[in-house]
Amino acid sequence: MAYIGNIPAVQYASFSKQTLTADSSTTSFTLDNAVANENEIEVFVNNVRQEPGSGKAYTASGTTLTMSAAPTTGDSFYVIFQGKATQTVTAPSGSVGLSQLSATGTKDATTFLRGDNTFASAGGTNTPAFQAILSSDQSIAHNTTTTILFDSEVFDTDSAYDPATGKFQPQTAGKYYIYTILRNEGTGTYEVNTRITKNGSDVVGDNVTDNEGNASSVAFTTVDLNGSSDYVIVTIYQPSGVAKNILGSATDRTYFGGYKIIE
Repeated sequence: MAYIGNIPAVQYASFSKQTLTADSSTTSFTLDNAVANENEIEVFVNNVRQEPGSGKAYTASGTTLTMSAAPTTGDSFYVIFQGKATQTVTAPSGSVGLSQLSATGTKDATTFLRGDNTFASAGGTNTPAFQAILSSDQSIAHNTTTTILFDSEVFDTDSAYDPATGKFQPQTAGKYYIYTILRNEGTGTYEVNTRITKNGSDVVGDNVTDNEGNASSVAFTTVDLNGSSDYVIVTIYQPSGVAKNILGSATDRTYFGGYKIIE
């Protein structure tokens, strides 16, 4: 499209404004921008638009604005240049919605825009997560490494724990905090070796030797799990000469749990 005069900016544009000082005597003012005639500007006195033209409120040519009567001292006196727009890179408030953004990810009320131009959930959750208890005593044979089967789930957010095998096998990769406490039968002198294992290999453990009654062995660690085949279990070994029991039947006796760490 062809234009006469200045071509107005088309994006995020506001018309240029010049504020003038009224002193009750001056009728001629210098404009910041040259104009062809008075019809290229709008003049306001106390926010009332003045009528342009010869014999009217004002005329203009080049950079000279001539008022037919001097504005009174203290009047709000300004000019709007109709043919000159000032462009800005700042979008007007409320003008950008979700549909205008090109970032990847889910755009909704629960996500935020990251520096890499992707939408992500704020905070995150410590899931998968689980805790299971031993609902009754489990016998541990002498000189045998035995998997503890925590058979009663307190919670299991992602069905990642299997009571039948004692395995916690989340399908989400990440770092996990894993913990266990075993209440041991303390009849006579005994020794137990509790271990948290990953894929059959020991990660961390606790040795307890006691001859004064029941005692607990505690183990906890952080471990990387790949989200597919990795799993963790709790094992115990006791060389006390006879079978011993791990005590169950109460939530504060023997349990196994874990959760994903927010990174």
